[in-house]
Amino acid sequence: MIPKQIQLRTGLPARAIDQVLQLLSEGATVPFIARYRKERTGSLDEVQIAEIQKELEKLNKLEKRKETILAAIDEQGKLTPELSNKIRDCWSSISLEDIYLPFKKSRKTKADTAREQGLEPLAKIISAQRSTHLYGEARRYVKGSVKDVEAALEGARYIIAAWMNENIAMRSTIRTMFERWAVISSKVVKKQKEKAEKYKDYFEFAETLKKCPSHRLLAIYRGEDEGLLRVKVSIDEDRAHDKLSRYYVKSNGDCAEQMDMSIGDALKRLILPSIENEFRKSSKQKADAEAIDVFVNNLRQLLLAAPLGDRSVLAIDPGFRTGCKVVILDEHGQLIANDTIYPHPPQSSKQETEHKVRSWIHKYKIRYIAIGNGTAGRETYQFLRNLNLDVELYMVNESGASIYSASAVAREEFPSLDLTVRGAISIGRRLMDPLAELVKIDAKSIGVGQYQHDVNQTQLKESLDRTVVSCVNSVGVNLNTASKHLLQYVSGVGPTLADNIVKHRQDIDGFSKRSQLLKVARMGQKAYEQAAGFLRIKEGGHPLDNTGVHPERYSLVKKMLHDHGIDLAQLESQKDKIEKIDIQQYVSDEVGLPTLKDIIVELLKPGLDARGSAQPVKFSSQIKSISDLKVGMTLSGVVNNLTKFGAFIDLGIKESALLHISQITDRFIKDPSEILSLQQHVEVKVLDVDEVRKRVSLTMKF
Repeated sequence: MIPKQIQLRTGLPARAIDQVLQLLSEGATVPFIARYRKERTGSLDEVQIAEIQKELEKLNKLEKRKETILAAIDEQGKLTPELSNKIRDCWSSISLEDIYLPFKKSRKTKADTAREQGLEPLAKIISAQRSTHLYGEARRYVKGSVKDVEAALEGARYIIAAWMNENIAMRSTIRTMFERWAVISSKVVKKQKEKAEKYKDYFEFAETLKKCPSHRLLAIYRGEDEGLLRVKVSIDEDRAHDKLSRYYVKSNGDCAEQMDMSIGDALKRLILPSIENEFRKSSKQKADAEAIDVFVNNLRQLLLAAPLGDRSVLAIDPGFRTGCKVVILDEHGQLIANDTIYPHPPQSSKQETEHKVRSWIHKYKIRYIAIGNGTAGRETYQFLRNLNLDVELYMVNESGASIYSASAVAREEFPSLDLTVRGAISIGRRLMDPLAELVKIDAKSIGVGQYQHDVNQTQLKESLDRTVVSCVNSVGVNLNTASKHLLQYVSGVGPTLADNIVKHRQDIDGFSKRSQLLKVARMGQKAYEQAAGFLRIKEGGHPLDNTGVHPERYSLVKKMLHDHGIDLAQLESQKDKIEKIDIQQYVSDEVGLPTLKDIIVELLKPGLDARGSAQPVKFSSQIKSISDLKVGMTLSGVVNNLTKFGAFIDLGIKESALLHISQITDRFIKDPSEILSLQQHVEVKVLDVDEVRKRVSLTMKF
């Protein structure tokens, strides 16, 4: 039943789902399945395969919950074959909990007390709505702790209210009303009004829940968590009461009146609070998912940013009072030298700084300078730009660099260096290869999302980890230069095997061919199968080891090339011949067109990095601070963050400017990412400047 449920939830082909489930059970990873098992899955992509995996996890969790519920009901002696089948056939967690509700052990309720007082028969009399002498019948139950007729009727109503709350059809009716008409509202906690100023937009707020965007929901719920807002998710109670009345009230008279009172009690005390909690939870989950998607998409773009490549770099971690930490890195990212310069107040040693920078450029043949974009970053950029150096200047996002500097990873790499020097090294390496450097930092610390601290942290971590794995494997990893931190994200590797690979690499003075991986401690055939295609060896003993062609297809590739007179060692110069290969003649039961097409692509671009090359930013030399901005100015900028409501643009000043979603294009878009991407260079016009609040508004519509 699980494969069928996954098909219903995803809409993907049943055969493809069966194959993915089989491959996952065999220990295959999502990147491996997507890249090297296309024939079996019908060429499902990573997103689709990950969706199958995610639904499998949810359904397995649901199955465990079913077993727990079945055991609990059986322990009470109330599990019938019909109820057991009903539970086993249920594939909705909400419906499952509705079924379990009457059997759920909880603290003693008012209905439980009323049953102990013997009032259940009276509740049945009222529910039947046939009695014409209700008060007379109720007097028979006035005994013990039931002091009078009103107490007897009240107890009976508690029991009826519990029945109504446990009625699956009625809960479904109210749930449907919430889905269609629920409103989320918020009010400021009066005693906290001054402290809650940042939530001013939500002091008297109401909006249809299903239309409330994720960033607004998360802001409201954060305000509530901080004790500054009171939040409610509600429907029209009178309308809900009428719905239930039409179902329950079947007569006139005293019984009907008691039923109506029971409805009011059931709604106010049991049903509405319960379903409000459901919808608060589900709306938060939906908002979390959307916010996580924003974070994931931004992280992917940041990780896949174009690298500078194997070039020597001068990197600067800027600062005012403590100076700018400078490092010189060789083409492999290794530290050659480090120093501190003071181009800014309070020391302002500009001449000495200029002399040092020019001598470093000459001595180490520097052509590229990486500058952290944090405190003093813009000022350092302007200072170097004014020197008219024969170099390219790059502003590098330094989010998380300080976290890296103090991490165990940094201490292991540079145990004797100051934290700020480690930060400068990280900035330089980010320019050389963003992916290789950023994997050393907890992805949450990179700061390219919205409300990342408010969303479900477990789901956020899982999503970000999947994204890192996806990016690492889509690019491929240089087996002889990759750190263990990068290697651990390769399909089938993990931390222990990554450490073993690095140790073995040192022992043999570098890998010359992929097959040597089989000699790495704990590298079994399965791990090798999963990892080999994503690991590259430049200038090794086998040309295909520097491509995405999997070793399992080497013999096929050799045959293809031999049949067409192509020299494997000279692929770069034989592209015309490769393009003319008729791949149809190599289709077999095991290898289909998808794999063959991938092979041709790899043969045409052996060793090519699909990320391209980093490009320097050209900020306006006239704009040094927010006070230099004027409405109507047209400027060049770089997208440094994307949210659901817009993009933040780096204009070369301290403050990031907001490009609202409504100002990106004349056509309607739901998400800024439809048009923009991180690190994209854009032309913008200044709409508004608020120096007091340090806010700048931009437009691309001009």
